[in-house]
Amino acid sequence: MVTLLIVIHVIVCLFLIVIVLLQHGKGADIGATFGGSSQSLFGTEGPLPLLNKITTFAAIIFMLTSITLAYFSSSAGTGSVMNEMKKQQVKVEKTAESQNVGPAPAEKQDGAGAGPSAPEKPVGPAETKTP
Repeated sequence: MVTLLIVIHVIVCLFLIVIVLLQHGKGADIGATFGGSSQSLFGTEGPLPLLNKITTFAAIIFMLTSITLAYFSSSAGTGSVMNEMKKQQVKVEKTAESQNVGPAPAEKQDGAGAGPSAPEKPVGPAETKTP
């Protein structure tokens, strides 16, 4: 559904760009671009009513798809990766309790093996060794 809306949105967006670029500005004539007058290119009414109707219709479709995509995007993002991590942690803890092993040991951040290690003593300027 969302993919279909995105495809429609992009197509309407590109169509709207083309339609706006086809319209003439002040003093310009779109028919001169194609080698004729604007009356013969768009019929007896000229380009203004036809292009206005097409532009209005495309703009309405563009706005509706924008609002719909914004609604779907705001309501879809309720989950979190952290919720899944909490579920996995609870599952590991329950498994460890059922086996009477105790809580699961925490792994080291640097991955340098398991088990406790002696705290390192900071080396200050007085304790430096000279060769």
